[in-house]
Amino acid sequence: MTKAIADSTENLHPERLKEPRLPWRDWVLLPMLSLLTLCLILVLSERIAGRTYYSTGNVGRYCMFDDPLMGYRGIPNSVCTEKNPETPLIEYRFNSCGDRAGMECGPKPVGVYRIVLAGSSTAMGYEVSVDRSFAAKLPGELSTLTRRKIEIYNEGLVKGSPQSISLPFNQLPASRPDLILWVLTPLDISSGLRQAIDRKPPNAPGIEAISHLYPERLPERLRAHIREMMASGSISDEIFRLWKSHFISSVTEHFLYESQSLYLKSFLKSSEATFLRVEPDTEWKERLRESDIVARDVEERAQSAGLPWAAVLVPDRAQAAMISMGEWPAGYDPYKLDNELRSIIVSHGGTYIDILPGFRNIPNPEQYYYPVDGHPDAGGHRIIADLLAKALTSGAIPELKAVAQPQAILQKGK
Repeated sequence: MTKAIADSTENLHPERLKEPRLPWRDWVLLPMLSLLTLCLILVLSERIAGRTYYSTGNVGRYCMFDDPLMGYRGIPNSVCTEKNPETPLIEYRFNSCGDRAGMECGPKPVGVYRIVLAGSSTAMGYEVSVDRSFAAKLPGELSTLTRRKIEIYNEGLVKGSPQSISLPFNQLPASRPDLILWVLTPLDISSGLRQAIDRKPPNAPGIEAISHLYPERLPERLRAHIREMMASGSISDEIFRLWKSHFISSVTEHFLYESQSLYLKSFLKSSEATFLRVEPDTEWKERLRESDIVARDVEERAQSAGLPWAAVLVPDRAQAAMISMGEWPAGYDPYKLDNELRSIIVSHGGTYIDILPGFRNIPNPEQYYYPVDGHPDAGGHRIIADLLAKALTSGAIPELKAVAQPQAILQKGK
């Protein structure tokens, strides 16, 4: 009995209670297995996300070129399809003048009031079918309100910039419009100077392709990113950039950004929110100065052609959300750019069409934009068409002033 107790006590000695050490090979193999598991999860997630939110086609690569005189233009009579992660498959069809106008270019029909639309991707109707763009919806609404035949010829194009407003004036003898409508977005202003500086040489074969992701190349990209991290010494930045480059990042952001509060909190912390700040930085002031120069050029061309011109700002997703909410953090103002552009346009003889106040009465207007990409979707284009129709017929453009509607039409609209 005494011997049994002694043996039991000996087994409780601290040295005997210690767990045996792992072999050195386990210290190597276990982390490697963990890393391999994480890589497999990443690859599988990437493949699933890639199949669901895949990209295909490239309108910039296959249907556009850099004209040394006219800037980025559509290839005449070309047809392309493109699908980005958040969008359906969209067809882009360009007429013989290289415009996605939904009609052939040429003289306007007799008795028709023609508006020529100038601008960049939003004006073009990028990421929506041509029949669902605001350029396609607007003529019908204007015709109903004015009881006139209204036609919109769309010269908007992806990669357009503030400088692209001058393009319609080079084709006036053929199109003979009654009004030039310049459609601007905050991105147009913020990227205008950079696009002017970074223009490719004349006769370049085309716009550089947007980088598309291929899950099967993930190991290769991982190795490349690891080499970059080691070379730059900025591991946290490289990890974030690596995350942002994959489909799974877009999918995660898509669902997170459907929340108004999360989206605005994230956006206002980014450099993209510069145009919303009450106190702009030096770079933004330079962007506005560039826009003022372009507006002056438009005025000179318009006077030479004897044509009226107008401009409208289409808000971006965050801006529209802030206006709808009716409140925003200190140091920000969603109307600031609107007021700045109004001053620039009016000072150079143009008419400013203000649609931003209309977003006050639209609950959660950001839901009508693609959450990550930021372009308006078909619902967003419907809203833009409605607000533009009301603003253009309010008396700002005398020829488009709304007329009294028959009672039948008024009853139908109720």
